[in-house]
Order: sequence, then structure tokens, then C-alpha cells
Amino acid sequence: MDIESITPDQILDTKGLSCPMPLLKTKKAMSSLNSGQILEVWGTDPGSKNDLPNWCDRSGHVFLGDKEGNGFFRFFIRKG
Repeated sequence: MDIESITPDQILDTKGLSCPMPLLKTKKAMSSLNSGQILEVWGTDPGSKNDLPNWCDRSGHVFLGDKEGNGFFRFFIRKG
């Protein structure tokens, strides 16, 4: 899937937060989405590049990919 073509159902801004807050806020945001919906997470914590895909693997969600630019990361997750 081309990251540029993804239209998220919700955007979560975790810029400026460090571990474990981006993951905790992502978990909370995912609970409000329906299966198949997409969450885009904005963050500046480099640890999220490992934390979010690993959490998706454990929790049944699909990590669609990430993109870096404008001083922050963008992560795309489809709710399982």
C-alpha cells in the first residue's frame, strides 16, 4: 500500500512525548476506532519506530508503514 494514498480516519498527535506515552495514547485512540479504520500517529520519539510495529504484531492490528518528514514521524495503523 502506498503511504501517500492513505486517508486516515483519525490523526493522533504525540509530538514531543517520549516512551511510553506515544504507545499508551495510540492504544487509547485505537479503542475508539472500528475494525478496518486507520489511525495516523504523529510523533517525534524515535523509539516509536520499533514500539508501534511490535505492538501491532502483538495486538492484531496492521502496521501499514511510516514516513519521516517535517521534523516528525507519521505512522499508519489499521485496526484489526
